[in-house]
Amino acid sequence: MKDKITRFLAYNGKISIVCANTTNLVEEARKIHKLSPVATAALGRLLTITAIMANEMKNKTDKLTIQIKGNGEIGTMLATADNTPKIKGYVANPYIDLPLNEFGKLDVGKAVGQEGYINVIKDIGLKEPYIGISPLTSGEIADDFTNYFINSEQRQSAVALGVLVDKNGVKQAGGYLINPMPDATDEEITKVEKAIFEAGAISKMLDENLSLLEIAKKVTGDKNVRIIEDNSTPEYKCECSKKRFEEGLATIGKEEINDIIKKEGKAELICHFCNKKYEFNKEELEEIAKNVGIDKSKETSYNKNKF
Repeated sequence: MKDKITRFLAYNGKISIVCANTTNLVEEARKIHKLSPVATAALGRLLTITAIMANEMKNKTDKLTIQIKGNGEIGTMLATADNTPKIKGYVANPYIDLPLNEFGKLDVGKAVGQEGYINVIKDIGLKEPYIGISPLTSGEIADDFTNYFINSEQRQSAVALGVLVDKNGVKQAGGYLINPMPDATDEEITKVEKAIFEAGAISKMLDENLSLLEIAKKVTGDKNVRIIEDNSTPEYKCECSKKRFEEGLATIGKEEINDIIKKEGKAELICHFCNKKYEFNKEELEEIAKNVGIDKSKETSYNKNKF
């Protein structure tokens, strides 16, 4: 089954809800990075909220980058996406192994840490990108993003993210984002809060094979939710290339490249997002060094495209 993001409206358009199934996306990340179970859960939650937020962007050229930097052993986590959404990400420590928490669950909060910040960068074609920073509150990621939306985007939200891991890998992954519209009543918001509490974990609902429509009905308490968009299929995709890494090498300068040639005679670069290796022999490095400074547009292109 393909991953999917579906947008709904509940209570006659007064409550917005976005539901996502990202099981394949998270499993692909797990395999690429050889993630431990707790790292799978942590990065999977980040990739899921990145997919949901990227789906809100309007234009194909829009870019979203989200960094979580906590004081836990997993280290920095980063995810990027366009509005397709094509998503990629990585964690600094993919092999982290921690005991289960007091509830017998993967201890994502301890892995990420409770001190640190979320950094959100939205490049949506304006003169300057939007940058939002919010402190971590629990390290569980869903709670942290609920806090981010209130503090940085001034919108009341309910965020749920879940990754269910078994011995074979990612069994289920997904999440939802609920936002009341300005005309939502206190009574309608209270109904949603009650429904969220009664619905339970998103990963459990997915594991029970509930559809995104059924989940939307369950977490809003509205049996008449309306689908407004149902054609978004998130996927893990890295668009790195040897050409892009060549442009990256050019930015370090002729002197540094010549130093690499002198000491190593070659260069091997690895993409953080997909672990592909790109090798440059002595002749290729000499050619890059020779052309440094000739075409400045290459340097600009590299700086704008993180890999």
